[in-house]
Amino acid sequence: MSDNEKTSNDLAEDRTDLAEDRTDWAEDRTIMANERTFAGWMRTGLASVGIGLGFNALFGKLEPTWVPKAIATMFILVGIFIFWAAQRNGCEVQVRMNAHRASPIKPTNLRLVAGLMALASFLLAIGMWTIDLPD
Repeated sequence: MSDNEKTSNDLAEDRTDLAEDRTDWAEDRTIMANERTFAGWMRTGLASVGIGLGFNALFGKLEPTWVPKAIATMFILVGIFIFWAAQRNGCEVQVRMNAHRASPIKPTNLRLVAGLMALASFLLAIGMWTIDLPD
């Protein structure tokens, strides 16, 4: 049957199939965008931790000594919060979307990456408070 001989029902079914394909592709793009967003927030969290460590290294000789450590710890805590928020939002999106051709990262892996980054940052903060560097 040629295009000229198709009934209106056939044309409607063709349009529905095309619309479903576009929706599937959009969901796959959204899944990939969510993963890029997660990675961006993880980088932002790492930057916050790095700023904290850098601040402590640069101003560690200030008196009283707890002041630069406290400021650095605040930056590290902000980084930990960013890791938590990134995994929470990333997992919410992954659960709502249906992958078609994309292979999304499992929400468990998002939680694992964010959890390890938070743990490592927390350990850095503890190390910063407990290490006694020579003058």
